Amino acid sequence: MPDYHLPLLPGEKYHLFNRAVGNEKLFRNTNNYSFFISRFIKHISPVADTYCYCLLPNHFHCMVKIKEEAQLQCHFAEVKWHKPFSPEMLPEFIMERFSNLLNSYAKAYNKMYNRRGGLFIDYLRRKQIETDEQFRATAFYIHNNPVHHGYCTHLSNWVWSSFAAMQSNEPTWLLRKELLDGFGGIEGFQDYHSGQA
Repeated sequence: MPDYHLPLLPGEKYHLFNRAVGNEKLFRNTNNYSFFISRFIKHISPVADTYCYCLLPNHFHCMVKIKEEAQLQCHFAEVKWHKPFSPEMLPEFIMERFSNLLNSYAKAYNKMYNRRGGLFIDYLRRKQIETDEQFRATAFYIHNNPVHHGYCTHLSNWVWSSFAAMQSNEPTWLLRKELLDGFGGIEGFQDYHSGQA
């Protein structure tokens, strides 16, 4: 059973995931997916770098590395300028960024669809990434999620994941080099993903 209160600590890697309440959908159209990504970059990039992600109609997954304490302290000073800083405050501060992401998306979604109430389940699920193999397996799990749930037949068919970005030379907000390095390069990434599918 995942520990939903596991603190998000500076410099550590995590698999994070959440889903919609009941049978609701998080994303009904292309604009919803794009808007969520823009909100994610706005709220999360100051506190965490993202290796990979996947958005599905009723849930999402991502793997992130929380920024180092010095970087977090700088961001804390920007948004909490009226409060004194202490390292013990960081896990709560980081979770507040994720809460802001989910709340801002839910408010916009509810307004768009004339909907009321919570959109996400209570807790942001999280698992700490502690080994190189767990890192690789988690990246594959995230990229393979649309196939696993029957939304497509091949990883490359799903637009709303980082799978294509990992194999592109286009600029990206993701930690592409670092993720590929975890597989020994692009060929290792492709071999692992094709071998596991």
